[in-house]
Amino acid sequence: MDYAKRLAAELSAPENHVAAAIALIDEGNTIPFIARYRKEATGAMDDQLLRTLADRLEYLRGLDKRKEEVRGAIEAQGALTEELSAKLEKAATLAEVEDLYRPYKPKRKTRASVARARGLEPLAEALLAQDGKLDVVAAAEGYINEEVPDAEAALAGARDIIAEQVSDDAALRAELRRFYGAFGLVKSEAAKEEDSVYAQYYDFSQPVSKIAGHRVLALDRGEREEFLKVSVEVDAERAAALCCKMFVKGRSAAAEQVEEAVRDAYTRLIHPSLEREVRAALTEQAAEGAIKVFGENLRQLLLAPPIKGKVAMGLDPGYRMGCKVAVVDPTGKVLDTAVVYPVPQFKRVEQAKSTIKALIKKHGVQIIAIGNGTAGKETEIFAADVIREIGGVQYMVVSEAGASVYSASELAAKEFPQFDVNLRSAVSIARRLQDPLAELVKIDPKAVGVGQYQHDMPAKRLAAALDGVVEGCVNTVGVDLNTASAPLLSRVAGLTAATAKNVVAWREENGAFASRAQLKKVKGLGPKAFEQCAGFLRVPGAKEPLDATAVHPESYAAAKAVLKLCDFTEKDIGTEAIAALPARAKAIGFERLCAETGAGRETLEDIIAELLRPGRDMRDELPPPLLRTDVMGMEDLKPGMELTGTVRNVIDFGAFVDIGVHQDGLVHISQLSDKFIRHPGEAVKVGQVVKVKVLDVDLKKKRISLTMKGLG
Repeated sequence: MDYAKRLAAELSAPENHVAAAIALIDEGNTIPFIARYRKEATGAMDDQLLRTLADRLEYLRGLDKRKEEVRGAIEAQGALTEELSAKLEKAATLAEVEDLYRPYKPKRKTRASVARARGLEPLAEALLAQDGKLDVVAAAEGYINEEVPDAEAALAGARDIIAEQVSDDAALRAELRRFYGAFGLVKSEAAKEEDSVYAQYYDFSQPVSKIAGHRVLALDRGEREEFLKVSVEVDAERAAALCCKMFVKGRSAAAEQVEEAVRDAYTRLIHPSLEREVRAALTEQAAEGAIKVFGENLRQLLLAPPIKGKVAMGLDPGYRMGCKVAVVDPTGKVLDTAVVYPVPQFKRVEQAKSTIKALIKKHGVQIIAIGNGTAGKETEIFAADVIREIGGVQYMVVSEAGASVYSASELAAKEFPQFDVNLRSAVSIARRLQDPLAELVKIDPKAVGVGQYQHDMPAKRLAAALDGVVEGCVNTVGVDLNTASAPLLSRVAGLTAATAKNVVAWREENGAFASRAQLKKVKGLGPKAFEQCAGFLRVPGAKEPLDATAVHPESYAAAKAVLKLCDFTEKDIGTEAIAALPARAKAIGFERLCAETGAGRETLEDIIAELLRPGRDMRDELPPPLLRTDVMGMEDLKPGMELTGTVRNVIDFGAFVDIGVHQDGLVHISQLSDKFIRHPGEAVKVGQVVKVKVLDVDLKKKRISLTMKGLG
């Protein structure tokens, strides 16, 4: 198969760019490296498009491999014809290939195989010919023996053979697949008389073509938990008639036998098979959609603006074990820890206030991060009281999803051997506010709490997709080679968990890296790995100024040539003087610059951007997170109130927004925008600060309904 041509058509991209991307992937280059440093070759495809291309390329190669396996298996049976070979060649999906293989696939004992063993296949062929002159009873009597007692038994066996042939027909299955897709209904009913979260699905029906992915996943889970019975239904008579149209010819005794066999094939063999297939396809489609949403939410969460240069306090709320406190400096280094009891029932609130105030004063705490778990509401109220009394401090409630996973991990134990599990969690919560990306990469992406039904997803596919998102974010931002943890380094293109540990080990043994070139001395980090990772690793303060930028070492000569041609030196990098660089480059002309530097236009544009703002963090250009100084309760909310909140999660049917009352409110998809949108992700992103209006508050069920309509 010409993969470049096929993928170019699917992705609406130039064939030469797709071919170059395929070649680069096959050469072992990482997606971030290709996206950043091979723009001329790929036409500046971004990492998401390249991952889509890579996934699709893997599927198409797997498809071709399966075609060859099937072709070989059929050929071994002496049944491969030119027509069948051509159909295999044209098959565009694995399902089509399996349909073509179905008649030749070794089967377990079936009614048809028993009938064949009894010698009834010639009778089945005679019936399928549907000769109007055939006396079917007389023909059947010719097959009576010890295993076939009478003519009816012979005809029944022949019908079983015909039914299996009908069921195995690839053309019929393709037609019925379209029929089920267009007219099928997904239905569910209660499996037992018991109230549950699935009550809305106890009498549910929706077309296969329209059912939303989150409903498919909910039905699947409800069925697994034995609360629901789920089925796919179509007009059985229409479907059977469609089958008969393909196999029944005219009216005769033989045709009647064939029709009976065809209807049996549909009811007994085809419908159950297609029902499973349709449901599997819906689940796969829903899972892919959920993984895509999860990935986009994760991307936004990881790229949330860091709060730099501030001393932070992390509060990990709790009841019996108290609230764990950790103070960290602007670099994330732990300065102090404590345990307080801010919940009124323990009658130690004043003591807790005294401790917190003392820590804030001693270390100059400027921001407080509060985990949103158990006792989070009481802790937030407590923190707001402290802030009112002393002033000058702001707080933010952060998701503590995955904090307990991290605090109990081997990594956390190695990082903080002197702290117990709970105090490590408080440190993680504080650092999440300072630098979400650096802290969250230590946690399994599935545990960060920005998906839906993630535990129902295909584990391998989910892990691959989320790992790709994390890798993309880390490499987009870049990493300080001398401060990054091993988990963060392991996400850099070209580095593995083992080489990341070796980088940290080299740093601990030899001191800080003075240059990117020293990476070549790290055990296990060869030329290819260096090529892939070097551009994403920064060395601030290095003797070679370009080591602190995203300019790749392979382009240092080009960068220095640009500086010289535009009358600048390396000392000008990042200064006010170099602001004139783009204008001078434009005056010289990119055609000349490309010719004299040997670099492509896209590479030169990236180099110029880096020389202007070396090592820039794109997150700094995003709106800052919403910090608060006071707290409200659900009982303070009234319909019509306008508030500012932070989007915490985006799912298929809406978005959950933190409005400062500890219970996130739901903005249903119908309330997200004044214009029509197909998915909430078109209107909001995780971490976005938005204006909302309260529609309804249900104190009993702890539900808050919000709208963004009419609020700009």
